[in-house]
Amino acid sequence: MTKEEQRLEEDRQRKGHWRRWGCYLSERQWGTVREDYSRDGEAWDYFTYEQARSRAYRWGEDGIAGISDNHQRLCFAIALWNGEDPFLKERLFGLTGPQGNHAEDCKEYYFYLDNTPTHAYMKILYKYPQQAFPYQRLIAENACRGYHEPEFELLDTGIFNADRYFDVSVEYAKHTFEDILIRIEVINHGPDEKSLYLLPTLWFRNTWSWNGKALKPSLQAMRLPGSVYDKGDGKGIQLIEANHPTLGKRWLYCESPQELLFTENETNNERLFQAPNASPYVKDGINDYIVHGHKAAVNPEQRGTKASAGYILSIQPGESAVARLRLTDRNDLSEPFGTGFDSMIQTRKAEADEFYARINPFPCQQDSHNVQRQAFAGLLWNKQFYHYVVDSWFKGDPVGPPPPPERKRIRNFGWVHLYNDDILSMPDKWEYPWFAAWDTAFHTIPLAMIDPDFAKKQLDLLTREWYMHPNGQIPAYEWNFSDVNPPVHAWAAWRIYKIEKKMYGRADRRFLERVFQKLLLNFTWWVNRKDDEGKNVFQGGFLGLDNIGVFNRSEELPTGGHLHQSDSTSWMAMYCLNMFAIATEVAKENPAYEDIASKFFEHFLYISNAMHGMNSSIWNEEDGFYYDMLHAPSGSFPIKLRSMVGLIPLFAVETLDPDLLERLPNFTRRMRWFIDNRPDLEHNVACMESPGIGERRLLALVDRERLRRVLRYMLDEHEFFGPYGLRSVSKYYQAHPYILHLNGNQYRVDYDPAES
Repeated sequence: MTKEEQRLEEDRQRKGHWRRWGCYLSERQWGTVREDYSRDGEAWDYFTYEQARSRAYRWGEDGIAGISDNHQRLCFAIALWNGEDPFLKERLFGLTGPQGNHAEDCKEYYFYLDNTPTHAYMKILYKYPQQAFPYQRLIAENACRGYHEPEFELLDTGIFNADRYFDVSVEYAKHTFEDILIRIEVINHGPDEKSLYLLPTLWFRNTWSWNGKALKPSLQAMRLPGSVYDKGDGKGIQLIEANHPTLGKRWLYCESPQELLFTENETNNERLFQAPNASPYVKDGINDYIVHGHKAAVNPEQRGTKASAGYILSIQPGESAVARLRLTDRNDLSEPFGTGFDSMIQTRKAEADEFYARINPFPCQQDSHNVQRQAFAGLLWNKQFYHYVVDSWFKGDPVGPPPPPERKRIRNFGWVHLYNDDILSMPDKWEYPWFAAWDTAFHTIPLAMIDPDFAKKQLDLLTREWYMHPNGQIPAYEWNFSDVNPPVHAWAAWRIYKIEKKMYGRADRRFLERVFQKLLLNFTWWVNRKDDEGKNVFQGGFLGLDNIGVFNRSEELPTGGHLHQSDSTSWMAMYCLNMFAIATEVAKENPAYEDIASKFFEHFLYISNAMHGMNSSIWNEEDGFYYDMLHAPSGSFPIKLRSMVGLIPLFAVETLDPDLLERLPNFTRRMRWFIDNRPDLEHNVACMESPGIGERRLLALVDRERLRRVLRYMLDEHEFFGPYGLRSVSKYYQAHPYILHLNGNQYRVDYDPAES
């Protein structure tokens, strides 16, 4: 095993907690549902970016290039000031949903460069302009633009002209799982000498202001007279001691900062709400000290719950400056920044090189290796501590006013059992800093290549009783847990199992069986809640396919009636095959699973028959394509709009190996009975009787002739096949918009490339 794999093994056996610290800090906590205690549920407006520097968060923290422990008790990130901005750059800026002409969008440039599964080595790059950041111009320009105009980006402002910006790169390397080396390098790319205020910041998530009972942690400057730390000039190596009731003590070593600044991570009520502060030291105290020169804004006793090491860097054109820090569980390091510091960072980087060479040992161009590695880095950097207890969120905190009763009718009122306190793989830590159930399932596939334990943990969590609804529904996403994501979790579990078996030689059937049992509940929920007529044809809502139809499929149809959805029904056919595959694998050791394998085999045949039958056919024989079917009071007809809903039937595919049929005689007998006695059902799936390579048999929704006809559209450059992948709506509608006239109303879909 590589060194990184050895660390993963130590973590698996609980001999070394290598995952305790990682890049778990969000890039946006403001504007989230968790922080929204409003009457109307307008989360973007209730807790704004402007408020974030002064207002304590309730459920999480955010920062730039940051890390935290796995329960986000103690956080570290960087803050910056170029001498021109109206406030410190402590978090990434972006437009809210209402502000952006194409909805929310981060208006910053930052790059995830490297990362490993244990976060033993991480690197990130942030590009910081040297002129005043154009906050108001970005808001105003995008407000003037409509849906059909491009977004106004930070680059469009000209602020990077003549390369007037700093590259700020942050590297983390773990000496042990509790000893983290931090190297921050700032490069001046501009033509002039420039100064930058660099503020590596350590703070506690505020857990003490809400119930009146929690013990308050503390940060304080630590003096060791006569030791290597004391240079007699107030500079040299300085320490910040962090003391937390459950995390214990940690120390941040800072190499030669100009000063240490302390305040409290508590709301500035005077600034935001014109109410008195309990203490003169509040969340934006360091900001006010640096930007406005308010000396009384920081604690002269050098204690609090938020602290920064201040570095004033004056950098020549093309030159760089480096700051080094060390976050550790030891306060007795004699040479924390000795020769071993930089060499350890290089060692961990070399071990990352070794690890990724093991993941991809195949001969290919270096660019291909780099693309894959940086893609993994992006995936790993998007881990986030996610904390959300819906019952407490509804009731409000003992210390503080009760939430308005209207909130209980806005969203998530049926999810009071939900208790999230975990590290999750996020779709994006700025735009989507909350889990989305099917995004997370997709993430687990590449994650299984580098960290199958973490991948399995993600699916475990989504199906545990404190996530999954008692009725079997998997929570969709923070803005509406009751919405419906496609049921891809059985597919993800099956893929993880096979990837781990192939790459690491471990067949974790216990994981497979455990997830399978929970997914039985979810499958039953789908059958009972999303097949209103009991005909094996399903509804489901938008199912992640935004703006591909004439109606908003998550709301009541303006025409009345209901949709039989091609995508929803196809996902359920795929679900059947995934559950069938898992059941047959587990049945190799437990014959009782042969019966449940038969059940999913037969259910797949019923769904296929319903999709292709005459009464509620989703397959359109005339066009050779799959469409949603509208069942309105005025009659039933297909919505002949060629979109991704017509391609999803291709996903429902599984093969039967001959040795499987030999090992599962009870299932094989039942399958043979169906083939012999229900030819009407077999007729509507790809042929199971003709042997393929290695005598395999094929189970698929789309048979040979239908496949040919669907591919005529899919592989047509004037329909779905684009230069960068498949389009979600046919390009045909760019010149010929789809228009549906119904009940005196017109409903229309246009093809608009690259935009939702």
